[in-house]
Amino acid sequence: FIAMMLDGADGRIARMTGTQSAFGAQYDSLSDLVAFGVAPALVAFSWGLSALGQLGWVAAFAYMACAALRLARFNVDGEEGSFTGLASPAAAGLIVFSIWVALEQGMSQPPVFVALVFAALTVTAALLMVSNYEYFSPKKINLRERIPFVTLVLISMGFAVAMIDPPMVMLGMALVYAASGPGKSLWGKIRGAHVPTAKKSEKKDVDS
Repeated sequence: FIAMMLDGADGRIARMTGTQSAFGAQYDSLSDLVAFGVAPALVAFSWGLSALGQLGWVAAFAYMACAALRLARFNVDGEEGSFTGLASPAAAGLIVFSIWVALEQGMSQPPVFVALVFAALTVTAALLMVSNYEYFSPKKINLRERIPFVTLVLISMGFAVAMIDPPMVMLGMALVYAASGPGKSLWGKIRGAHVPTAKKSEKKDVDS
């Protein structure tokens, strides 16, 4: 979680202080790979995936490899308005917050069924990182602009709710954000399917 906060602040600080550089951009991605790729994969394997043997190794490696590919694509393409594929910090949140919730429930050694579900979640997070789904980017938020009072109230309420059960709230936020990409794509396809039908009906009315 601390790595997520620092990842969101380092770029802004570099731009504010005029210290951004090509080296810094590459080094930032290397740090992200360690914090959001290697570390979550190791934690996931040591907690539950190790119970699945080679299948656990495959799930952990798939996550780490997809995180590397996701960060490489980010360096090549660059993303300002939106993210293409689930961002690696959000994917790491899915893994780590799931383990946090399980530990809070006293599940230090998960049964095989839970380990299988966790492996499926790990692979799903990996595939979402290399997908073409579009995700909202926090970079759209401009801190230099005036923030409405209602927004400040909502942020305060969000912190208050998070303090009730931090692991569960954070996991819920990670799940909602991860599902927003496929959900947005599905909604676009549904709307696209209805638009041609509406145009055909309008054309028939004009012809008649």
